[in-house]
Amino acid sequence: MPTTETLPVYGAASLRAFASSLLQKGGLAPDRAGDVADILLAADLMGHDTHGLNLLPVYLEHLANGTMAATGEPEVIADRPATLTWDGRQLPGQWLVLRAMDAAIPRARIYGAATVAIRNAHHIGSLSAYLERATREGMVMLLHSSAPGGGSVAPFGGSKALFSPSPMSMGCPTEGLPILVDISTSITTNNMVVRLQKQGRKLPRPWLLDAQGQPTDDPAVIGAGGTLMPLGGEDAGHKGYGLALMVEALTAGLVDRGRHQPGFKFNNTVFLQILDPEAFGGLPGLRSQMERIAQACRANPPRPGGKPVRLPGEAAQKLAAKQERDGVSLAAGILDALKPWADRFDVALPAASP
Repeated sequence: MPTTETLPVYGAASLRAFASSLLQKGGLAPDRAGDVADILLAADLMGHDTHGLNLLPVYLEHLANGTMAATGEPEVIADRPATLTWDGRQLPGQWLVLRAMDAAIPRARIYGAATVAIRNAHHIGSLSAYLERATREGMVMLLHSSAPGGGSVAPFGGSKALFSPSPMSMGCPTEGLPILVDISTSITTNNMVVRLQKQGRKLPRPWLLDAQGQPTDDPAVIGAGGTLMPLGGEDAGHKGYGLALMVEALTAGLVDRGRHQPGFKFNNTVFLQILDPEAFGGLPGLRSQMERIAQACRANPPRPGGKPVRLPGEAAQKLAAKQERDGVSLAAGILDALKPWADRFDVALPAASP
């Protein structure tokens, strides 16, 4: 959401170290704490601040009460040459997804494609934070997730919460910046609705349904029987509904962990697939083809009074590079929410840049 508020700026390295220190004090080994901190901060760097350090107080609470497991390894449910299925045993979602990528990329180089499905992962955060790591390796990556234990999105035509926002994503190399697509199958996210409610603000459009199934822009309805609309809203929500069902099949369906089974709402089911272009028409061909379509998109005349066309993930990647270099603008209240944890663990809060 656009804002005229001047936000304090913090060094990216200091924020990363701060988050890792808190997670280590909370019980994670240094490598796991570093992975979680890296992915959370990557979201902040790209401007996806509802999925960045904003989530850290909840993660620390879950480490404290045991709903995020601090130690252990995923259980292997099935293992074939090009597919792997894990029970994540409520281990940190970011660490699990990065380990799944480590397993999938070498297999994809051998077999052309490799898929890892995970059930019972703790929350994995922003999907786009992972994609660029795969494209740097010359790979195409698909990553989808759902939360079988949580429901806030009504199916199109319905009025009762059933689905989670269930995001889906794709990263693809070009000759320049990779294309990074990361979309929720709902028209907005739970974290954005919660933030706007705390700020006493409305949504930009009537993207929610109240308990009676009437469209509204009031975030307060979510705590009173309301729901998020599927992507597409009143006019084209059947498309978001269809995508939600697809994500359900590829995540909950493949790992046999669905919404009819009791579960913790922060647990995710995950579908991760890596494709090696060299097993198809070759990486140079993919880069060339996607660069041509990227250039054609950017050259497309904008609508009257509109901004130039850009590619998905383009603005986020440029912002991330700038904030890594110049400092990160943290949304108001994020460090305030972390101060009690910093005091508890005797970890110094990062200082704002002058």
